[in-house]
Amino acid sequence: MTDITASDDIGFADRRRTADTIYFGALVFNGALTALWIVSLATGRDTPFFRSHILDGEAMVRIAVGLLVFYVLWGLIWYGVKTLLLNKFVGFSKEERRRSFSSRMDAPFEVADFVARHSERRIRIADMIGRRGRFLTLAMAGFYYLYLHVAGSPSPDFATRFLQDNLADAVIAGWIFLAFYYRNGWVAAAFYGPQSRVMDGVLARANCLLITTLWAAFKFILVPIGAQLARVFHPSEFAVVFALIWGSYIVTDGLSEVGGALFGRQRLRVWGIGDVNRKSIGGTLAGLAGGLVFCVALVLAHQLPVPWLGLAIVIAISNSVIELWSPRGTDDFFMATANALICWAFGALVGLRP
Repeated sequence: MTDITASDDIGFADRRRTADTIYFGALVFNGALTALWIVSLATGRDTPFFRSHILDGEAMVRIAVGLLVFYVLWGLIWYGVKTLLLNKFVGFSKEERRRSFSSRMDAPFEVADFVARHSERRIRIADMIGRRGRFLTLAMAGFYYLYLHVAGSPSPDFATRFLQDNLADAVIAGWIFLAFYYRNGWVAAAFYGPQSRVMDGVLARANCLLITTLWAAFKFILVPIGAQLARVFHPSEFAVVFALIWGSYIVTDGLSEVGGALFGRQRLRVWGIGDVNRKSIGGTLAGLAGGLVFCVALVLAHQLPVPWLGLAIVIAISNSVIELWSPRGTDDFFMATANALICWAFGALVGLRP
């Protein structure tokens, strides 16, 4: 029995217009980012947001290998995993799988038609495994590497150091995502397929592109905030602050979707980029529990004073509230921004730095 109702259906034409709007917004943003990159290359000077880059052969090889491994090969692996799940676990036909991995913007794609023939719960689980398998593994591995780097070599630019070094990567990856936005085929499926939820319907790729674009935009917001963080915290605390900003939202966001797909009943209607915009109390509680354990364990492991436990609890609650109520596709951006601002306010008000 399906939970999809007529109110979820806003019409193919309206959804396509929304998808086009997201595309053109991302196009303008990446165009501006490209212009900034060109200025950095031409002048050889650091900008307030990014260090200057020398685009030599070594840099081009590094970028090419990174794109090949993290976007193409890793994407193909999870494309294969999700294909297998949709086939064996959900029961999709070959044609249904083809449509699921297409752009979905050249013909109507009605989620209600799929959940009428297949278990909505199983579709959500397949979506969750493809999406979180693709990104959560990379995100946690990258976070742990950077956390160790900050812990071993704290510096005033701890919050933004890694952001300032990958302008070229962000620009090129942005253009590739834009190039394949409307396209079908296995290469487009490698970039979009694993994380494009069946339940998001026509707006699945719009949701992915919005998340990618807002993550790049967060770099600009974090630069001035990061400078303030370095003023109010001691270098020995930089790694903990870094983990509270980045690690807590990765854990909360990931476990919210895992818990919601496995156990939640999607009854809470929210606004956002997707054909079906609903979340669950079960998913929210799973995210809250995971975020709370992560934040508190982090503070205890570093043997920080009691006020830090209050900070850990506030951030865990903030992440869950924002993940639940922010428009779908924007929660990563708002969680990370709120975490950075909460940490800054904590350091400024409590005055921990000697």
